[in-house]
Amino acid sequence: MSKASAPKQLKVNLFEMACVSHIVHGMWTAPDNNRHRFGEMAFWLEQARLAEDAGFDAIFLADVIGVYDRFNGLDPALRLGVQIPNLDPLSLVPAMAAVTTRLGFAATFSTTYEPPFAFARRMSTLDLLTEGRVGWNIVTSYLPNAARNFGLADEIEHDERYERAEEYLEVLYKLWEQSWDEDALVIDREKDVFTHPDRVHYINHKGRHHQVEGPHLVQPTRQRTPVLFQATGSKRGLEFAARHAEAVFIGGRTREEIRHNIAQTREQAALNGRDPNDLKFYVMAGLIAGNTEVEAQEKLSRYRARYSVEAAHVHAQAEIDLRNFDRSLTIGEALKQSGRPFGNMGRRFGPDQTVGSALDQIASFEQGRFFVAGTPSQIADAVEDWLDEDGIDGINLRQYHTFETARDFGELIAPELRKRGRLPERNTPLETFRHRLFGFDRLPTSHPAHQASLTVHAQTASFS
Repeated sequence: MSKASAPKQLKVNLFEMACVSHIVHGMWTAPDNNRHRFGEMAFWLEQARLAEDAGFDAIFLADVIGVYDRFNGLDPALRLGVQIPNLDPLSLVPAMAAVTTRLGFAATFSTTYEPPFAFARRMSTLDLLTEGRVGWNIVTSYLPNAARNFGLADEIEHDERYERAEEYLEVLYKLWEQSWDEDALVIDREKDVFTHPDRVHYINHKGRHHQVEGPHLVQPTRQRTPVLFQATGSKRGLEFAARHAEAVFIGGRTREEIRHNIAQTREQAALNGRDPNDLKFYVMAGLIAGNTEVEAQEKLSRYRARYSVEAAHVHAQAEIDLRNFDRSLTIGEALKQSGRPFGNMGRRFGPDQTVGSALDQIASFEQGRFFVAGTPSQIADAVEDWLDEDGIDGINLRQYHTFETARDFGELIAPELRKRGRLPERNTPLETFRHRLFGFDRLPTSHPAHQASLTVHAQTASFS
């Protein structure tokens, strides 16, 4: 088969979060589920080894810097473990990297509350120590409690958060891409020169939100800038993603919506001077595998029996408790009865959807079209359809049971996908995370990271 006709391969991350209950709430109570061990080093070492052996591209680490306390206060979030307690994802990467050689790591970090200089240093350190195996999931943080944790009265308005993010990225690009010349590191023992002074530059950034002199404290890494992920569904967020992101988590209720959103984002990227083919599109997917259909359905039933509808309300920051209303009412009618606006619930339900159907949807935890429970062959059929017809490039694999979900992918699903040419062989050589996804190590020259230019004057530098 020629390269031109080779089937499109799936990019796949194991979706993780350093907490007991991430997305499929209540499952941590299941027998043999290891979620309660998330505070143990051994847990993350085992997860990393398993993910690499199974053929995942990366472990994708979600994060929040606040609590879900809009639904009946803090009590249910704590009682049910809904993303609290919650560990720092960046701190987990070195441990997992030490026991793997090919696995990538994408960590979530917010642009809203912490200074860019310190974050640039931490990410470059991780990229250096892992030989280029890290990515960054760019978020702006939406929880009101997160804002109050950093000294603000309430969360910053949505579009303003993205304006701040634009400047945050500008500072990072200057530090990662421009502060050090490629040949700055000399390491000349004979001349006693480690770094050439004329090849490292101040950045002298003076903006609305940040003032950063520089220079960057870490030498250039194999990637310089980590792989840039972003998840968004808003108009402003998609504009930001089209300008900056390399991997975009795309949404849509139907195939047509997903294809439209992908095309729209590629078009916007082109308007920003980027090659639209330099973007990969991901969705969150649920794959429950069994050797037979009966086995897969039994596993699905076992998972559903543990699912917590209350925790799902907490995570959704629901305005009302749907369990307290007549199932025949629409959600719009129930909200009107309670005097509450149609806000957070609108992310998942329509105002004309009945309370009963919404509760059934929550209890099913299938969460959209990218879900399949079946044999490896049935799952591979669905994945091929998503790749070829929906136009996606990759998935974040939702975990139902740790370590069963990852093990099932490696032992049941991955071999079938490899047989069809949809996954690479496991013995791939050491490469950067970006090279694994795109075939090159550094951001392409069309990316906005390269738009700034340094003007050097007597050991100082400014951007023009």
